[in-house]
Amino acid sequence: MARIAVPSSLRAAVPRIAGELARVQIFDRSMTLAAQAFTSIFPLLIMLGALSGSRAREQLSSLLRLPANSTQLVHEALSGSRSGAFGLLGSLIVVLSATGLARALIRAYRATWQVDGRRTGAAATGWQIGTVLLLVLFLIGARLLARLAGLTPAPLVVEPALTLLTDCALAILLPRILLGPSAPRDRLLIGGVLYGFMMLGVRAAGTIYLPRALESSSERYGTIGLAFTYIGWLYVLSFCLLLSAVLAGVLTAGRPPQDKGQHHLGQAGDQAAETGEQHQRPQRQAGHEEQDSAENHREQARDQQRGPA
Repeated sequence: MARIAVPSSLRAAVPRIAGELARVQIFDRSMTLAAQAFTSIFPLLIMLGALSGSRAREQLSSLLRLPANSTQLVHEALSGSRSGAFGLLGSLIVVLSATGLARALIRAYRATWQVDGRRTGAAATGWQIGTVLLLVLFLIGARLLARLAGLTPAPLVVEPALTLLTDCALAILLPRILLGPSAPRDRLLIGGVLYGFMMLGVRAAGTIYLPRALESSSERYGTIGLAFTYIGWLYVLSFCLLLSAVLAGVLTAGRPPQDKGQHHLGQAGDQAAETGEQHQRPQRQAGHEEQDSAENHREQARDQQRGPA
């Protein structure tokens, strides 16, 4: 039986990837992100549906891919919630509570890439709110792009291309916004590309799995079944996001942490210091020889002054 030759670089990378996955605790962090996403994004979607009217409620049901009985439940719940239920104070509380997802993402990226970058001060809360709103807009925009792609002459080509670009952009923007300028650019780009290609397969599987799982969970367990199904799906998305970040960290592990300009400056400084050391070494040696010679002359003068014993 013929054996498949595995490159040595791949054999060396597998233990490193496994070690990084264990160090990051990817399963626990993925569950944390999934739970935070469920309690952050869905209240914002419900708030937008309550504030926007009946047409937005229909769009929300279509966006969430709810079964028929659950769609009616959402319509009844939102129709009884007027805009006064989500006033200025209520909307502010919903938005601020949604920042828990942004903080969980910050902790996940800092643990994965072992960086200290983090926005601080009052502006940090604004960036966190912007991150959650970006996720909501991405969720809505992805569905709109899918519908627009279906109107094109080649939807089977246009839709995957659009979703690939949007997924890559999302995975790049999230850590860049949350960690600030100190986020490593090489890991941002590599992680974003990896996440985009992962999502091509995950989205294809989701179009088949998610509607059936929602229908089955709704028939068996009601509304709570829908919640469990969505949390499970968000867990898959969170796992892919963290896995792409871990792989990007492993692929760029051998690179220096500082940027290219600082690296060249550091090398030039080391070379200059070494050159200066080489020039100063003969001078110091000559100085020591002169000092020893002067000391010998002084010793001989003292011996002549003493005379024979």
